This record gives sequence, C-alpha cells and structure tokens, in this order.
Amino acid sequence: MKTPICEMLGIEFPLLAFSHCRDVVAAVSRAGGFGVLGATGHSPQSIRQELKWIDDHVDGKPYGLDILIPENMATAGEHNVTYNSLKTRIPNQHRDFARDLLGKAGVELAEREVREDAPQPFDPDNALAVLHAAFEHPIRLIANALGVPPPAMIEEGHRHGVPVAALVGAKEHAIRQVNAGVDILVAQGTEAGGHCGEVTTMVLIPEVLKAIKPIRDVPVLAAGGIMTGAQMAACMAMGAAGVWTGSVWLATPEAETSEIFREKMIEASSRDAVRTKVRTGKPARQLRSSWTEAWDRDPTSPGALPMPLMSLVSENALRSVERSAAAGNTKAREMVTYFVGQGVGLVDSVRPAGQVVQDFKSDFLEAVERLEGLLGE
Repeated sequence: MKTPICEMLGIEFPLLAFSHCRDVVAAVSRAGGFGVLGATGHSPQSIRQELKWIDDHVDGKPYGLDILIPENMATAGEHNVTYNSLKTRIPNQHRDFARDLLGKAGVELAEREVREDAPQPFDPDNALAVLHAAFEHPIRLIANALGVPPPAMIEEGHRHGVPVAALVGAKEHAIRQVNAGVDILVAQGTEAGGHCGEVTTMVLIPEVLKAIKPIRDVPVLAAGGIMTGAQMAACMAMGAAGVWTGSVWLATPEAETSEIFREKMIEASSRDAVRTKVRTGKPARQLRSSWTEAWDRDPTSPGALPMPLMSLVSENALRSVERSAAAGNTKAREMVTYFVGQGVGLVDSVRPAGQVVQDFKSDFLEAVERLEGLLGE
C-alpha cells in the first residue's frame, strides 16, 4: 500500500500495534505491520534490554516506541519525586478501602519493593532518559500521549530523523499538537482502551482532518475500537492514513495479559469496557470488574486520587489480585481488570499476533472490494 504512513515508516501495511509486550511488537512488524512498544514503567537499563531483544527478533523490520509524558499531573513542576516519597501522600482512607476490598475477596495485599531512588509513576525526567537510551537502537517512531510532547522530545526525534507522533482525543488537541511540530497525529476515539477522551472515533477523524488542514499537512492515524480490517478500511475511507490499535493485541498468546484476563475478554460485551479514573487518576477505559464497580459505585468509596497517586493504590492491589486469581480464588477473578476498549465485544478467540495481522489484511481487502462493487462497472 502507498500511504504517507507507509512511506514515513517503511512498512507495507499501515497497521500500527501498541503493546507493552516485546513479542507482540516483533511479531506485528515481521508480519508487515508496525509494532510500537509501550515504555511506561521502564528504566533506561530495562528499555535497552527490551529493544535489544526486539532488534534480535524483528528480522530487520521497523518498530517504534511509545513514551508517556503527561502534561498535567498532581506533581507537575516538582523535581526528584520518588515512588517512596509519593507513597506518603496517599490518604489512609484510600489505603484502607483498597485493603478492605482485597480482604473481602480473600486476597493478601503484597506491596512491591522498590529502590529508594525509584522515580514516581509517569515521571517525565525518567521518560526522557528512557528515550535517550532508546535512540541507541534503530527505532523508527516515537509517540506520546496525555498532552503535547515536551520540546526536548520533539527536538530529539527530529535530530535523529525519527517521526514524532502524538495521541489526541479532540480537535483542539490536534491543533495544539500540529502547532507544536509533531509529525503524525493519532486521533483516538473514546472507544479506545486506556486513557481516552469523550468523542467517538467516527466523529473525531473527520473533525481532526478538517481542523488541521489549514495549518499543515500531517498524517492522521485512526484509533479507538478498531479490531478488524473492515473498520480499518472505513477509517481510511474517511481520510485516515492508517490505524493505531491496542486492545486487539491483548487477546494474543504473546501479550502481557494473563490467561484469566483473556478469558474475561472473550466473555465480555462492548458495554463491559468502562471509562473510569480508578486505575491511574485520569479517565481510562478498562474492563469492568468488582474492583472498578466498588471504587465507582460503593457509597463508602473515597473516589480516585489524581495522577500519579492513584497508580500507587491500584497497581500493587491489582497485581495481588492477579496472583490470587491464578491460584484459583474465584472472588479474585471477579476483580481482575486491565485496560481495554469497547472493541472487546468483538473478541471471540485468542489468536497469534502474526495471524491477527494477516486477518486484518484479508478483511481490509474484502471491505475495499465491497466498496468497489458498489460503484459498478
């Protein structure tokens, strides 16, 4: 295919796959798409190890990196905030509510041990250090979410000749990103898993394209609920240069998700993907579970803390839930959740990542042929 994205990234099919799992990234790129590794939670040392593995398993095909540097957090402007110092700011009522929830399900809370100088979640300085380390490898794209990338990120990308992408959920966000100098926009509708806005993909794509047209020609990737090649074709019919996908890769054996979560994905409907702040402190779509229901609906719930504080409450608890569920605790299984979009309702099986790419290609071609058939001779 010939789209601006294919030309910019050196790929044959404009299907971008965001994943926290290096196996998914490598498999997608080998199959002709473009894998993007989520680097949130990595250190410069660990990202070197992950990218070295991808280099050794991607058969020379291109891949990218997603660095999450939020514009707005509760600790914005502060320096040298560590994980452990941030823990002291968590109110007792939030600690107690989480511990009580786990206790009622028979789950023992296991706190993660971190070194004394470990950075806070979503730490911008650590993210830039990870980015510097990543450029020791042949990455072909860097992407940022939750705001305009810092100037240093855009400058470093351009210095290395690597396009900089940014996720947006509204047309005004797109205008800011284009004016800031990003090279690719990922217009992500509210259907998406993880952090998302309130505008649907079907509305957002043409809105963004119309809004940026007078400013600069920037390729737009469609995102949000895209699980099939037919949906991909529909987005490209609206003017998108390709698609950015995430949730579809969670139902692959290579993904970081547990077998229990993949089983729950198959059982779920699209309405089971709920948008809530109870995992990170910002609105993020995830699978409904007894954990999300308690925080959002229980009248005794203290509610979500702002980012990055809420992550310190939820992540240890949900890791403990996963371990207990894997050991056979049915109450813990009810609490298992993870980021996932409304496209979860289309998941009916677990398929290898390479097969998902091939299915996208064939489904895309069938959709295009159907459209061509409507035109007649």
